[in-house]
Amino acid sequence: MSRPEDQSSIEEKARNIKLLILDVDGVLTDARVVYTDDGKEMRFFDARDGHGIKLLMRAGIEVAIVSGRYSKSVEYRADDLGIKMVFQKALNKIEVYEEILEMKNMADRQICAVGDDLPDLPVLRRCGLSFAVPESVEELKREVDFITKKQGGRGSVREICEIILKAQGLWEKVTARYYS
Repeated sequence: MSRPEDQSSIEEKARNIKLLILDVDGVLTDARVVYTDDGKEMRFFDARDGHGIKLLMRAGIEVAIVSGRYSKSVEYRADDLGIKMVFQKALNKIEVYEEILEMKNMADRQICAVGDDLPDLPVLRRCGLSFAVPESVEELKREVDFITKKQGGRGSVREICEIILKAQGLWEKVTARYYS
């Protein structure tokens, strides 16, 4: 379900995207944090989200993870996907966002961000294209460009990757190997 922006506006904004910033809990995962009896933390990541990220990177669009919490599993997942920009314990996400802009020499309009809770709001307000997952807090849903159909940790990131790739005319190129 899109928010006040219409589909053509979303596609127009998506054409500018050079970097996707992802939150973890509630976006790359379903927001549950599970502890085993021996105190180990477990999170569940979606394989299709991961493939969407790989397709995005194959097209030359960078990906960063910005999370307010720290988890070793996030490091493992980022490494598995080839994501080099990983910022954990980011208590002030807008500061990290500004650091990324400077480091990559990018403008706001080139950044897409995805979040689900209040700590994500400053970044979502500033970036060029903003997404929330359906189970996000209401304050976020009122401010983003688009609310995904798929839930966080259950395909929302893949949905976003496809929107960006298709808007930039790159979908056929990055998926061609599967059809030949």
